[in-house]
Formats: sequence, structure tokens, C-alpha cells
Amino acid sequence: VLLVESGGGLVQPGGSLRLSCVASGFTFSSYAMRWYRQAPGKERELVATIDSVGGNTNYLDSVKGRFTISRDNTKNAVYLQMNSLKPEDTAVYYCSMLMVRRYWGQGTQVTVSS
Repeated sequence: VLLVESGGGLVQPGGSLRLSCVASGFTFSSYAMRWYRQAPGKERELVATIDSVGGNTNYLDSVKGRFTISRDNTKNAVYLQMNSLKPEDTAVYYCSMLMVRRYWGQGTQVTVSS
């Protein structure tokens, strides 16, 4: 299993970013996917989940209405569209899947600062 995130960067408050995660090594369309984040000095937290076909999504309360998780099973990719970003969204963002154990990507840094 290999998960590779991209799309992070530095953005001003109120700005937007779109994170991508490309997966390989497993049947992507059969598994739910998740985005987590970890801010400095804090525990990793679950941000968003999407089922295997993209029909059911769930979000951390603090990102509801601002973030959207989606997937493209033809590209083995999951995305996180982040709008109206706030400084408290600053963190390393990871995509993840569960197959016997939980697998993680290397993470992509998102910094929201003026």
C-alpha cells in the first residue's frame, strides 16, 4: 500500500487549497478513505471520511461547511477541498486507509498565516 499526498502549502486566512492523495497497491474502489491532520503539539485528529463509492461523507465539526472530501476511483485518488481556511487549520494533513491495519501517507503541510 502506498499513499502519496500533495497540494499543501502556505495560504492566507480565508484562502483555499485542494489536497490530493494518490493510492496504489490495493483495490482502491473497495475501501473507505480518510483525511487526518496533526498540528504541532497536538494529537492527530480525523478530519473527513468518504466511503468506497463516494456516497457517504463525514466531517469534523470544525470543518463542516468549509471542507469537502471527494474521490475519483478511476484515478485511485481522494481529495480534500479546503475553503475559508483559518490559522487553526494549520497542520500536517494525512490520507489514510484501513486494511487489517491503518496505512498512512507521508503527509503534506498546510500553513494558514498572513
